[in-house]
Amino acid sequence: MTQAVAEPQFLADRRAAAALALAALELPSFGGVDGWEFTPIEGLELDSFTPAPAGNEEGAAPLISIEGGIRASSEDPGPGAAVVMPLALAAERYPEVVQQHLGSVVADAGSPFVVRNDALWSDGLLVYVPKGVELSEPIIVNTVHEVAGSALHWRLLVVLEEGAKAELWHQTLSSDPEAEGLVNGVVELVVGASANLRFVDAQGLSESSWVFGSQRAVIERDASLDWITLGFGSANGKIFLETKLAGPGADARVTGAYATRDRQHLDYDTLQEHAAPDTTSDLAFRGILGGRSHAVWRGMIQVDEGAQRTDAFQESRNLLVSRKAHADAIPGLEILANDVRCTHAAAIAQVDPEQLFYLRSHGLDEAGAHRLVVEGFLHALVERFEEGPVREAVSAAIDTRLQLTLAA
Repeated sequence: MTQAVAEPQFLADRRAAAALALAALELPSFGGVDGWEFTPIEGLELDSFTPAPAGNEEGAAPLISIEGGIRASSEDPGPGAAVVMPLALAAERYPEVVQQHLGSVVADAGSPFVVRNDALWSDGLLVYVPKGVELSEPIIVNTVHEVAGSALHWRLLVVLEEGAKAELWHQTLSSDPEAEGLVNGVVELVVGASANLRFVDAQGLSESSWVFGSQRAVIERDASLDWITLGFGSANGKIFLETKLAGPGADARVTGAYATRDRQHLDYDTLQEHAAPDTTSDLAFRGILGGRSHAVWRGMIQVDEGAQRTDAFQESRNLLVSRKAHADAIPGLEILANDVRCTHAAAIAQVDPEQLFYLRSHGLDEAGAHRLVVEGFLHALVERFEEGPVREAVSAAIDTRLQLTLAA
């Protein structure tokens, strides 16, 4: 999905302003900037990665295989129909949608990664579902880093109007599983009143690459978001994943799974912001860590003033399958209302010897018992999904990754 030749003025102005702002922004120093205490990026030379467009998805092995689905098209769908179109082209043909929403959800002017994305993105997608439209098939999008040593800046803008319903499956992949590179993505999800969005996002980049992401959703009155994220690839990086429950009755359910090996480092920074009364959120992350890998989860439940009757939950659980693996889990609460229910949990543990003993006493060998415990730990997340294609696809992706993690 490449950028159109003619760029509307509002988009050109955004790029120019971002390019100018970049000169004054420095990378966050390891341990010196809030949120970056655990992810060392001193060795990262952003300018050494020349920007390049995304590649052909046929050259990359998907984490999740999906039959059928709606794909991006340069054709206009007609009045009242959903739009799934390359973002640069959509900016020409649907400027009223793109200009209103692009940068309205992720607008961190102090982030060198967000601002660089704003200036340099070459690939992106607009998903626009008009009022009352319900899609019967999932939307399928694959973003592929192809050119070794390059930087891929991509952008996803999803807008569901009132009463709309859609399911979107996105994967970020590398065409070469050994290639170095950098992938910097921005995801903006606008879920209108009474709308329903399921977003499945899987990252399976080369384990020699950097990954950075700023992903944020705004959920309006009586709307719901079911967000599933899988982190399996990359060597190092950090993902910000945030939800804002902006209207009464809004609901967000966020499920994250990751499995790391060797010297991989993954860092997830999550936020559940309750900005209106009578909202609910439920976030659960689980990770399997092998080798000398390191994972970080830092979560915040933020209840704004006046957001009474908030019901929020978050948990992070990590299972270390190597004695040299390491995990940090840091939950947090910031509550400015007095009628709320907010709970959190965090746990980091090795495989339980008593569980192994029990399974071995029932006839399993040590390797089989160990695998069964690990699989059961991560597959507990899958039970959060109803029976159907999502549950099957996510379960299969986890199984495939676990084989690599446990073999390392």
